[in-house]
Amino acid sequence: MTKDGGQRIATSNGAMLADPDSLGGLADAPIESLFEPTFWFGRGELVDVTGGRGAAWFITGSAEWVLRHYRRGGFIARLSKDRYVWAGEKRVRAFAEWRLLAELSRRGLPVPRPIAARYQRVGVLYRCDLITQRISGARPLSAVLSDGPLQEKTWRDVGAAVARLHAAGAYHADLNAHNLLLDGGGAVSVVDFDRGRLRTPGEWALKNLSRLKRSLVKVGRGLPADRFGAAAWEWFLAGYARALPL
Repeated sequence: MTKDGGQRIATSNGAMLADPDSLGGLADAPIESLFEPTFWFGRGELVDVTGGRGAAWFITGSAEWVLRHYRRGGFIARLSKDRYVWAGEKRVRAFAEWRLLAELSRRGLPVPRPIAARYQRVGVLYRCDLITQRISGARPLSAVLSDGPLQEKTWRDVGAAVARLHAAGAYHADLNAHNLLLDGGGAVSVVDFDRGRLRTPGEWALKNLSRLKRSLVKVGRGLPADRFGAAAWEWFLAGYARALPL
């Protein structure tokens, strides 16, 4: 057992990291099969959530999880869609995200609980995957805005959730309207901490907020004017400021 509560399990061409208690009745399944979409498809428990791109899936039935296969973006994706240069196990992206989520979950912050992560290494390259607990009934903020305007309280709650993470030093590399989730009761969660890490609170938090605002402006361009504007951002900032420690 590692110090963050995960169990490291060696595999034929890599390793995985898991919270044994979170596997439940699936602990006896062939362990690497949990990362294979075909395994879940055969059980009738797989839902593609990326429009056929094959990067993320909901698992529903015997477990309520999200399975994500790490894929590259930008120009480098033309050379390799899902392979990364090996720089040691501590630098494996899925393992780093698992550990960060485990720590943030331990602190009671609004993130999904990590279930398992793995990497498969071939020479100087590796591929990796991550399984997290699915947040029941949650939808991206971008999708919720398409349904209608948010109330002032909701914007304040979103701001407070982001502030709690920033106050804890949780840096999110891609904070945007798609990575903020709202469930049916209005609870806010933040997902997709790939390349995230713990940092000393500082100016990076302001850059995070600027990135989020640009995302919201972009989402709002295709929606009615009441979905996001100056008032909504002021409500967000008010909630953010109130949740920061004195």
